Order: sequence, then C-alpha cells, then structure tokens
Amino acid sequence: MSAIRFVALLALVVWLGGMIVLGLVVAPATFRVLQAQDPATGRVLAGALFGDILRRFYLLAYGSGAVILLCLLMMKFVGPSPRAFLPRAAIVLTMLAVAAYAGVPVAREIAQLQSRVSGPINALPETDPLRMRFDTLHAMSTRLMTVDIVLGLVLLSWYIRE
Repeated sequence: MSAIRFVALLALVVWLGGMIVLGLVVAPATFRVLQAQDPATGRVLAGALFGDILRRFYLLAYGSGAVILLCLLMMKFVGPSPRAFLPRAAIVLTMLAVAAYAGVPVAREIAQLQSRVSGPINALPETDPLRMRFDTLHAMSTRLMTVDIVLGLVLLSWYIRE
C-alpha cells in the first residue's frame, strides 16, 4: 500500500511543483529574456513559447490527476481506505476540472486572440476589445492555476499528516 501512496504523492508533487515552477520561474524568465533580446518581437515569441509549454504541461497535469485518482481508488478498495477519501477525490476532480477549463477553452481563446494580432497584444490600446478580452483571459488563467495550487497544497497536507 505504501507504494501506491508513494505514486500518488509523486504525481501530486510533480503537478503541484510544475505549477509553481511555471508561474514563479519559467514565465517571468521567458518573457524577460526574449523581450530583452528583441523588444519588437520578443514578447510575441515569449507568449508563443510559454503557450506551448503550458499546453504540454496541461497534458502532464491531466495524467497526474488521473494517477492520483486511480491511486486513491486502489487504496480505498484494496485497503486500508485513506482518511477523508471523498474530500480528497473531490479535490482531485476539482483540480482536473479547473486545469481542463484553463487548458482547453481558455487557452484556445487566448491563442485565437494572439493569432488575430500582428504584434504584441499589449501594444494595442488598453480600450481595444481584443486586448481587454486577452487581459481578462490571462487574469482568469492565472487565477485558475492559483486555485489549483491552493487545492494541491491542501491535498499535500493530508499526505504529510499521514
């Protein structure tokens, strides 16, 4: 049973750690370096690069969530059942739903908006509808990942207490 618990914990740490590293290290560094190299097109390139990184990361997140759920189910039915099984399963399902929403419709609309602009979106006037929508979606994407980080930390706390 400890091997199943270890696999679930490993999947959670990969997912949670990935979100934290993307938000605190990869995104800022990508935009800072590419904009410094070429102020005219660096931001567009950074957005394209980070968008591709996020698309790949969301696949990892979906896989990690599936592994965690499978492990929780195995522990429940093979025994002994993990404490707070239903809340844990609900947290993982919520995290997956949030990641799927951010990774599919939100990310798709962001990419569509970016494809409609020939330069960086932040070069558009702040009152431009495309920029306003992009800013809204970007903020939403950030909030959604923050929700998943908080839920992941709650889930991690259960594993630490056991």
